[in-house]
Amino acid sequence: MLKIYQNTLDKAVKFEGIGLHSGKKVEINVIPNNDTQGIYFKRVDLKSNNIIKADYKNVSSAKLCTTLENKFGIKVSTVEHLLAALYICEIDNAIIEINNEEVPIMDGSAKDFLNGISKAGIKKTKNKRKYLKVQEKLELIDKEKKISIEPSNSFEVFFQLDYQNKIIGNQKNIINFNLDPLDDVVSSRTFCLFEDIEIIKKNGLAQGGSLENALVVDKDKVLNEGGLRNSKEFVNHKILDLAGDFLLTGFRVLGKINCFQGGHKLTNTFLRRLLKTKSAYSITELKDNLIISKKIRSHQPLRIAANA
Repeated sequence: MLKIYQNTLDKAVKFEGIGLHSGKKVEINVIPNNDTQGIYFKRVDLKSNNIIKADYKNVSSAKLCTTLENKFGIKVSTVEHLLAALYICEIDNAIIEINNEEVPIMDGSAKDFLNGISKAGIKKTKNKRKYLKVQEKLELIDKEKKISIEPSNSFEVFFQLDYQNKIIGNQKNIINFNLDPLDDVVSSRTFCLFEDIEIIKKNGLAQGGSLENALVVDKDKVLNEGGLRNSKEFVNHKILDLAGDFLLTGFRVLGKINCFQGGHKLTNTFLRRLLKTKSAYSITELKDNLIISKKIRSHQPLRIAANA
């Protein structure tokens, strides 16, 4: 059910672990915020210029993770799983204190974050929640990758992968975040091909990666003990990532997303196009769980080339 009012945490919750790409130990403290300012990261290892808003415009890199950066060059990376947990837990406002440059990867999913936030409790505020309601179809194509969004009264994601690998293949799934059980999405882990690990590490990434925090596929087998957590774990993790990245709009989005072979970069490029296309959406509130919005118009898709 869609919520009328915004939420924050009832009390602070702490997490600790290592960064997937940096390999560094890190602690975060997610703190209640009763203001309507959204989600902020605070680099407590730095004394000044250390506030970074969770905003799509602050994404400075989307290579294998989402990295946010403020105007002073201060960064925080791999934010997507924590943001997805905040989205699923219905948290609109929070301050995330972090003592390093990367959010801990935990087990590679959002499960630990969601469990911790749920135990901390959720508190309703007096401020009304703003929804970004899609009014007309918008599509972005980048070579073999594409993503589109069209009108809906819920947040729905259809995602399809296309890998040459026998295990991953062309796995696909559709999830309605307002109606469907989300346990499989929450618990699905980040993944990679065994053949790509050496290249990734040579590029300075995945320094903290292991079978404890990522799914690794070697040709026709999963190397992790116990195998997959669910039959669609690969595509479910991509859906999880997308939800976290969409929270960077600053709104709860009401629209149906179709994504083929997408990732952090495609999603961020799409969000920038979407928020610039004023005719494609309206900002709405709820009254008695009914959407207050102008009538949805029928239009042909707005197609945008990735290099436009």
